Amino acid sequence: MDPLQNFPQLTPLSPLSGTPKSGQGSAAGGADGDLAFGDLLKQALQEVNQASAHAEDEARNLMTGESADMHTAMLAVQKADLSFQMMMAVRSKLIDAYREVMRMQM
Repeated sequence: MDPLQNFPQLTPLSPLSGTPKSGQGSAAGGADGDLAFGDLLKQALQEVNQASAHAEDEARNLMTGESADMHTAMLAVQKADLSFQMMMAVRSKLIDAYREVMRMQM
Protein backbone atom coordinates (compact mmCIF):
# COMPACT_ATOMS: atom_id res chain seq x y z
CA MET A 1 0.00 0.00 0.00
CA ASP A 2 1.41 3.36 -1.07
CA PRO A 3 1.02 6.02 1.70
CA LEU A 4 1.19 8.84 -0.88
CA GLN A 5 -1.71 7.39 -2.82
CA ASN A 6 -4.31 9.34 -0.80
CA PHE A 7 -2.72 12.74 -1.49
CA PRO A 8 -4.00 14.73 -4.45
CA GLN A 9 -1.63 15.52 -7.31
CA LEU A 10 0.47 18.57 -6.49
CA THR A 11 0.79 21.21 -9.16
CA PRO A 12 4.23 22.73 -9.68
CA LEU A 13 4.85 26.34 -8.72
CA SER A 14 4.96 28.82 -11.54
CA PRO A 15 8.31 30.62 -11.94
CA LEU A 16 8.70 34.31 -11.17
CA SER A 17 7.83 36.46 -14.14
CA GLY A 18 11.20 38.22 -14.22
CA THR A 19 13.56 35.29 -13.83
CA PRO A 20 15.45 34.16 -16.91
CA LYS A 21 14.79 30.67 -18.12
CA SER A 22 17.71 28.29 -18.47
CA GLY A 23 19.77 29.09 -21.51
CA GLN A 24 18.33 32.57 -21.93
CA GLY A 25 20.22 35.71 -21.11
CA SER A 26 22.68 36.18 -18.29
CA ALA A 27 22.57 37.40 -14.72
CA ALA A 28 23.87 40.83 -15.68
CA GLY A 29 21.80 41.68 -18.70
CA GLY A 30 19.66 39.05 -20.22
CA ALA A 31 17.48 38.74 -23.25
CA ASP A 32 14.51 40.92 -24.06
CA GLY A 33 11.80 40.60 -21.44
CA ASP A 34 14.17 39.37 -18.72
CA LEU A 35 14.70 41.55 -15.67
CA ALA A 36 18.05 42.19 -14.07
CA PHE A 37 18.56 41.30 -10.42
CA GLY A 38 18.37 44.96 -9.40
CA ASP A 39 15.09 45.35 -11.26
CA LEU A 40 13.67 42.32 -9.44
CA LEU A 41 14.64 43.87 -6.12
CA LYS A 42 13.03 47.18 -7.08
CA GLN A 43 9.86 45.39 -8.13
CA ALA A 44 9.76 43.46 -4.84
CA LEU A 45 10.25 46.66 -2.83
CA GLN A 46 7.45 48.34 -4.74
CA GLU A 47 5.14 45.40 -3.98
CA VAL A 48 6.01 45.60 -0.26
CA ASN A 49 5.34 49.35 -0.34
CA GLN A 50 1.99 48.81 -2.07
CA ALA A 51 0.98 46.20 0.50
CA SER A 52 1.88 48.61 3.30
CA ALA A 53 -0.09 51.45 1.70
CA HIS A 54 -3.09 49.17 1.20
CA ALA A 55 -2.93 48.08 4.86
CA GLU A 56 -2.83 51.72 5.98
CA ASP A 57 -5.84 52.52 3.81
CA GLU A 58 -7.81 49.56 5.15
CA ALA A 59 -6.95 50.43 8.77
CA ARG A 60 -7.89 54.08 8.20
CA ASN A 61 -11.20 53.06 6.62
CA LEU A 62 -11.94 50.81 9.58
CA MET A 63 -11.11 53.53 12.13
CA THR A 64 -13.14 56.23 10.38
CA GLY A 65 -16.15 53.97 9.95
CA GLU A 66 -16.01 53.92 6.14
CA SER A 67 -15.64 50.15 6.33
CA ALA A 68 -17.02 47.79 8.94
CA ASP A 69 -15.08 44.79 7.61
CA MET A 70 -12.40 44.11 10.20
CA HIS A 71 -11.49 40.83 8.51
CA THR A 72 -10.27 42.56 5.34
CA ALA A 73 -8.33 45.15 7.33
CA MET A 74 -6.60 42.51 9.45
CA LEU A 75 -5.71 40.46 6.38
CA ALA A 76 -4.19 43.52 4.71
CA VAL A 77 -2.16 44.37 7.82
CA GLN A 78 -0.91 40.80 8.21
CA LYS A 79 -0.02 40.60 4.51
CA ALA A 80 1.95 43.84 4.78
CA ASP A 81 3.71 42.60 7.93
CA LEU A 82 4.63 39.29 6.33
CA SER A 83 5.87 41.07 3.19
CA PHE A 84 8.03 43.36 5.30
CA GLN A 85 9.46 40.47 7.30
CA MET A 86 10.31 38.63 4.07
CA MET A 87 11.95 41.74 2.65
CA MET A 88 14.08 42.09 5.78
CA ALA A 89 15.09 38.42 5.60
CA VAL A 90 16.16 38.82 1.97
CA ARG A 91 18.06 41.98 2.91
CA SER A 92 19.91 40.14 5.67
CA LYS A 93 20.82 37.30 3.30
CA LEU A 94 22.10 39.79 0.71
CA ILE A 95 24.24 41.56 3.29
CA ASP A 96 25.62 38.22 4.52
CA ALA A 97 26.44 37.20 0.95
CA TYR A 98 28.14 40.55 0.30
CA ARG A 99 30.24 40.20 3.45
CA GLU A 100 31.21 36.66 2.47
CA VAL A 101 32.35 37.82 -0.97
CA MET A 102 34.32 40.66 0.58
CA ARG A 103 36.11 38.18 2.89
CA MET A 104 37.29 36.11 -0.06
CA GLN A 105 40.95 36.44 -0.87
CA MET A 106 42.07 36.78 -4.43
